[in-house]
Amino acid sequence: MKKNGRHGWWGSLILGIVLVTCGACALAADLLDTVKSRGTLRIAVEGTYPPFNFRDKQTNELTGFDVDVAKLIATRLGVKPEFITTEYSGMLAGLAAGKYDVIVNQVSITPERQKTFDFSDPYTVSSAQLILRKDEKSNYKNLDDLKGKRVGVGQGSNFEQKVKAIPGIEVKSYPGAPEYLQDLASNRIDAALNDSLMVSYLLKQSPLPLKAGSPLGDVEKMGIPFQKSNPKFKEAINKALADSIKDGSFKQVSMKWFGTDVSKAPSSR
Repeated sequence: MKKNGRHGWWGSLILGIVLVTCGACALAADLLDTVKSRGTLRIAVEGTYPPFNFRDKQTNELTGFDVDVAKLIATRLGVKPEFITTEYSGMLAGLAAGKYDVIVNQVSITPERQKTFDFSDPYTVSSAQLILRKDEKSNYKNLDDLKGKRVGVGQGSNFEQKVKAIPGIEVKSYPGAPEYLQDLASNRIDAALNDSLMVSYLLKQSPLPLKAGSPLGDVEKMGIPFQKSNPKFKEAINKALADSIKDGSFKQVSMKWFGTDVSKAPSSR
C-alpha cells in the first residue's frame, strides 16, 4: 500500500510538472504558429469607414484600402483573411481579449497604446492638411496664416476644434466634405481642413477645381496592433508589409484608393 501510495504521489508530481510545462509552452506559442495552424488571419475592421473599410453597395462585400492591405498581408503569410466587423470604441479591448489577431483600421501608434500592444511598422502616415482652390496663390504654412480667412471643417471633428482654437479665423462647420468642397470651389470659403489621407481620397473623387495645400501639425503614423510577446508574428507582418512595398503591390493599392502613396509623409507625396 505504501509503495502504491508513493507511486501515486510521484505520478501526481510528474503529471503536475508536465501540465505546468505544457501550459508554459502554450503561453509561449507565437501567434504566427496559431495563425498558420488555423489557416486564417482574423482581422478586425469597422466596416463603416470609407475609403478604408466599408461594404460595397452592390455586393455588400467588405472593401476599401485597409481591406486590400489586410488581404496583401494574409496572402504573404500563406493564410486566408477572416474579417470581423466591430465598433471602433471597443476594438482595442477586443484585441486584448483575443477576439481577433490584428486590427487593420488606421490605428495610430502612440506610446500609451504601445504599453499594451505591439505594432507593425507604420503603413500609412498622415497629418492635418489644407484643401485649396487650384488658382489659390497664397502659400499657407500654418493655421496662423489663415487669420482673417474663412475655413471649412467637418462639424464635430477634431479639425473643427483645431481651427476654433486660433483667434481671427472664421470657422464654418459642415455636415460633410461634399458641402465644404462645393463652397470652397464656389469661393464661399478660402480653405478647408481634413486629414491628409482623406484629402487625397476626396480630391481623387472630386471633379471640382481644388488642390491639396500644406500639411499642418504633427505627423501621425498608423500601424497594425496585435498582442505582445509574439516576435515571430511581428517579424512576419513587417516582412509582408516591406515585401508589398518593395514589389509595388502596396503602392498599387494606395494609388487605387488615394491616387498617391500614403506610406510616405504628406510633405513628400
